[in-house]
Amino acid sequence: MKVVILCGGYGTRIRDVSDDLPKPMIPIGEYPIIWHIMKYYASFGHQEFILCLGYKSNVIKDYFLNYEVRTTDFSITLGKKDSIQILNNHTEQNWKITFAETGIDSMTGTRVKKIEKYIDKDESFMLTYGDGLSNINIDKLVSFHKSHNKALTLSGVRPTGRFGEIMSDSKGAITEFKEKPESTVGRINGGFFVASYSLFKFIDDNKDDVVFEQEPMKKLVKKGELMQFDHDGFWQPMDTMREFKLLNKLYSENNAPWKIW
Repeated sequence: MKVVILCGGYGTRIRDVSDDLPKPMIPIGEYPIIWHIMKYYASFGHQEFILCLGYKSNVIKDYFLNYEVRTTDFSITLGKKDSIQILNNHTEQNWKITFAETGIDSMTGTRVKKIEKYIDKDESFMLTYGDGLSNINIDKLVSFHKSHNKALTLSGVRPTGRFGEIMSDSKGAITEFKEKPESTVGRINGGFFVASYSLFKFIDDNKDDVVFEQEPMKKLVKKGELMQFDHDGFWQPMDTMREFKLLNKLYSENNAPWKIW
């Protein structure tokens, strides 16, 4: 199943980490976050990707065009064209990546609509954002989507709170303190969608400012075509410097829930 990744936005909320890189290329450890996302899907056997590009797309293209010389040993013979010899293997050898230019200023819905030509009419596909990681069970997510035959499944997650939660008694004495607890009420859209081809008919193709999470989602809800897959495990976006540091800390300490390879 193809995996569509939205990675064309400006990432204005995390510019304090890097102004030179598009958000999906900001590193966690030695690899950009988009690599971690792709590696996670590939761990479930999904190795065909469509990247919806926009802002600084050349950085993403250059990274993957030069991926093998970045990540393996190689030799060259100077003065001889096409003499590069890769000396060892890597586990990403079978990844197929389509680089789709979906516009510098396009919104998320428009980006999705622009890759319709790369999806077969009888084909379902996965869709997610290029800035969030999770340990969602992809196999169960896909099975759930296939079971209801609707246009779109989103993953409903419980985000970690940005502030500590305290509880006190009637006299003001603290009875419980949780540092940045997971939400115990309600869920939010965590991405990690599975879509049927019918999704495309809910997205206007005459606009460049269609926000996927607004008009198309409202249409889906009205028609009863949007379903939720509940996920209570790890989910973490990378919107701020604090979240960038958190993800890097988890990875450096070998405690990254998404690292299942």
